Amino acid sequence: MRLAAIIALVPGVALACALPPSIVITLPIGYYMAGAAATVAVTGLLATSPQLLPRMAARPLLTRRVFLPEIVTSYVAWVALLALILIGFVGATDPMHNALTLTVWTVIWVALPMGCMVFGNLWRAINPWTAPIRLTRALLGRSDGVGLARFGHWPAVLGLFGFFWFSIISLSPADPRVLAMAVLIYWTIIFVAGVLEGEAWLHQGEFLTVYLGYLAKIAPFWLAVDGNRATLKCGWPGTQVLGMPHLTPSAVAFVTLSLAGLSFDGLHGTFWYLGLIGENPLEFAGRSAVVGINTFGLVMVWALTTASILTVLRLGAALVPYAEMALTGGGMMATAPRQNMMPVMLSFLAIAAGYHAAHYLTTLLTTGQYTIYALNDPLFRGDAFLGLPPFYVSMGFLTDRSAMTLFWNAQFAMILGAHVLAVILALRLSPPGVPFLAHLPLTALMVGYTVFGLWLLSSPTGF
Repeated sequence: MRLAAIIALVPGVALACALPPSIVITLPIGYYMAGAAATVAVTGLLATSPQLLPRMAARPLLTRRVFLPEIVTSYVAWVALLALILIGFVGATDPMHNALTLTVWTVIWVALPMGCMVFGNLWRAINPWTAPIRLTRALLGRSDGVGLARFGHWPAVLGLFGFFWFSIISLSPADPRVLAMAVLIYWTIIFVAGVLEGEAWLHQGEFLTVYLGYLAKIAPFWLAVDGNRATLKCGWPGTQVLGMPHLTPSAVAFVTLSLAGLSFDGLHGTFWYLGLIGENPLEFAGRSAVVGINTFGLVMVWALTTASILTVLRLGAALVPYAEMALTGGGMMATAPRQNMMPVMLSFLAIAAGYHAAHYLTTLLTTGQYTIYALNDPLFRGDAFLGLPPFYVSMGFLTDRSAMTLFWNAQFAMILGAHVLAVILALRLSPPGVPFLAHLPLTALMVGYTVFGLWLLSSPTGF
């Protein structure tokens, strides 16, 4: 009897997925990773038969007039943002009951990007800078700029890095007062720059406008606005990517930072990373103890991401004979194979979209409930502005094994689907006549990214 009790207490090997901390389900994660890697690798074989690639073309569904001009919706969004900033200063100090905190971290950073991935650039209509900049420039009689456009996307790169640092590394990103001040300062900086340069500068200088605009290129549905007419179009996810211009160096830096920031957001809490920086994951010393090392970690992940992507692109270009890079129209030889492979960089937008959706799905399902509650009662006084009766936030589904299995499968499908789409886009974006061998380095990187993304989602975290 005593022997049986001892045997029962002996620990065994288990494969687990932690989603979020303290939520553990036993699933064969290794099989998921192996299957996903094999699927992405097999998709890469389509390079040998380009005729099997899906035909990616836009189809119009309907055309209608624009009901509300962009300047009107932008003005309403600006007023709403001012109200939220005010709530941040005078509302509840509890981040889970303050409408500003929940709107920024759940609606703007989680729900809105997911919506853009499906329905196109929703941010365009609610951009809180468009109307104020346009009206102010009209009042001042300004029609020219001051040369900010020559900096390309570097201001947006700086803004995105600051955002990742603030959200992942800073001491109190969820504090309503701190967040309200940060939002107000950032809005003012962008507003002044926009007034000096023009609202068109937002599309290359403001990180949210750039980021959401890029994610919207993956959407299977999107709205094309031409004057007072709007056409709803549909197509394969990523169809719009094929029509994008080649990324400039600053735009490449923005895309790689997007990938690196999302990766580090998942990486910095894992037991592996905490062990690497000398932190006990079961006795975490707090954010203030790791500000410096995490800042260095974010920079290093960005550098490694950029280096790995550019290396495989250059390696693939080096495997392309010059004779096969002739332009089909005039028979001119390409001056540098690296320049011909750089359009493939656009395919990584699909990976950024897929990992964003998978990584923040937990946040959407949990804090999304708090967000609805806060918008219904923004000042936490018992109001019901949305007409909703009092309700309790429930997270019971996190303890249900079947629900969590379904949840993991959804995340798995997002990661796998994004990487398969990235491979297809890479093949579509490649110059005609590129041999199969030239695609191998990029396919290998896509396989590695797939496994890495699933590992991040399934790794236990220390906080």
